[in-house]
Amino acid sequence: MAMSYRVRFWDIRERPGRRKSFEVRWTVNTREKSESFATKGLAESRRSKLMTMAREGEPFDERTGLPASELRAIKQKITWYQHARDYIDQRWDRTPGGTRRTMADALATITPALVEPGAQHPEPRVLRRALYSWAFNKKAWQSPPPEEWRKALAWIEQRSLPIGRMEDAIVLRQALDALSLKLDGKPAAAKTALRKKAALSDILSMAVEKGYFTANPLHGVRWQKPYVAEEVDPECVPNPHQVSLLLEAVREQGGRGPHLEAFFGCMYYAAMRPAEVIRLERAQCRLPDRGWGLLTLRGGVVLAGKEWTDDGTAHEVHPLKKRALKETRPVPIPPVFVTMIREHIDRYGTAPDGRLFRSGAGLYVQSAAYGKTWTKARGMALTEEEQSSLVAKRPYDLRHAGISFWLHSGVDPAECARRAGQSIEVMFRVYAKVLANGQERANQRIEEAMKQWKPTSPGAQG
Repeated sequence: MAMSYRVRFWDIRERPGRRKSFEVRWTVNTREKSESFATKGLAESRRSKLMTMAREGEPFDERTGLPASELRAIKQKITWYQHARDYIDQRWDRTPGGTRRTMADALATITPALVEPGAQHPEPRVLRRALYSWAFNKKAWQSPPPEEWRKALAWIEQRSLPIGRMEDAIVLRQALDALSLKLDGKPAAAKTALRKKAALSDILSMAVEKGYFTANPLHGVRWQKPYVAEEVDPECVPNPHQVSLLLEAVREQGGRGPHLEAFFGCMYYAAMRPAEVIRLERAQCRLPDRGWGLLTLRGGVVLAGKEWTDDGTAHEVHPLKKRALKETRPVPIPPVFVTMIREHIDRYGTAPDGRLFRSGAGLYVQSAAYGKTWTKARGMALTEEEQSSLVAKRPYDLRHAGISFWLHSGVDPAECARRAGQSIEVMFRVYAKVLANGQERANQRIEEAMKQWKPTSPGAQG
């Protein structure tokens, strides 16, 4: 951290009407700092102490304004557990419920690993539950934790390492090793490990802001991150004929099946994400009697859990992924799908708020419900060989199928990316194999065209 001996003090300033009305002010290398106190005597005592340290040649930290000795003491006094809770407190109000839940999950995984050497809680599942459901859930702080959790939390509070120890590469590796494993010791999914590593990095960045470190200590640690396969596996992508059979199988089911035909159609014909389909309203649909229609997407509905939302509802309405709050995404839809949506509306109408798709009770469609319908449709529509493969294993594979079909049809990748709500970089990375097939076809066409213009030999004339 940047330390300086250029420290200057001002007279104590009184600000009437404030709870702490006496302010100690000083500068460290021209950067202004201040602390407030309830009485003038406390302010004078603090100013005198700081001035003594400066006269004795102690450097001051430019970021926090504190003398080096006090900063060292703070780094030994503040534990990882305290800092992690401060992080939750600071981030909570400007974080959506789903992200709050994932942050708590990451910290509940990492924190038990950052304790005194040799310390291990006798009931790791109880400790993890206490951390996840109370310690790192600000909403839960309104009530005291249950007795069983209280003992576990007292244990972690007493044994958590000082935040200063996070500069030790060995300690950081303990945290990285922890987030790479599940509670049963088996390897965590690659995406899960990377998400938790990002949370660790963010909380250490806040430690930099507080002046505990000059730079994020995680940046200096070499870690073999798990491989995440971003490319779409062609084996998962159903072809148009298979999609047709699958949608037909959805329609032929009893119960909620016919209601979900257009739901799954949105994921294929408009390459919509499930959260976007769940939120789709009649006002977003332009459905002409003939020709192409248009869906104007405005965001999605995400299941966060009532424990993590401010209003206690389980779902949250989010803007479009990685887009501004009121940004929209128009997606043209072919006539066959226009007809499917029109028939859906004629048969089922809409929810009071205009949503096209809803549960039997009029609520949001649940992933568990449409997942069961999809599994049954696979069994009805696909051959035994296809069922044993990865083709259309998940409803989300319909979105991959829709985008792949656009690319296969020769639609410009930039336009595909726009319709799908992705960046062109993601499009090329995720659909690399599909694009490679298109490039091969393009090469063949160029080669055929070159043959037409190939000069003929003189002997071939006349």
